[in-house]
Amino acid sequence: MTGDLARRLVTDELWALTEPLLPPFTPRRQGGGTAPVDERMVLTAVVYALTSGCPWRMLPPWLGVSPATAHRRFTAWTEAGVWRRLYRVAMRDGLAGPGESAWAAAIVKAATLRAGQVPAAGRGQAPRETPTKTRNH
Repeated sequence: MTGDLARRLVTDELWALTEPLLPPFTPRRQGGGTAPVDERMVLTAVVYALTSGCPWRMLPPWLGVSPATAHRRFTAWTEAGVWRRLYRVAMRDGLAGPGESAWAAAIVKAATLRAGQVPAAGRGQAPRETPTKTRNH
């Protein structure tokens, strides 16, 4: 069940669109910690939080990603402009399968709102990326 939900949240097609847009993982400077988490699992946790409205601290354990990791990666991806680029890629003809463009657009809109950004006015415009506001989620 949980694997099925994870595959519905981040389909193979959505992952194929998103993976090349993600910045390379860089370990935190303080050292220690655990091994890097699979990026697709992190994206699934982020998409779950974005689309469900779940606070970061309440992410379910079955996602396999700590709330801190999911939030930290969301913040890094927001600052790197991933959501804006995902929107542009998903809207191009032929790059997204049926329903993928709409789902990617919903994720981008949720990411924009979660990051405290103002959605773009007008149809077909990518959201404007600004630094993420620090909030306790």
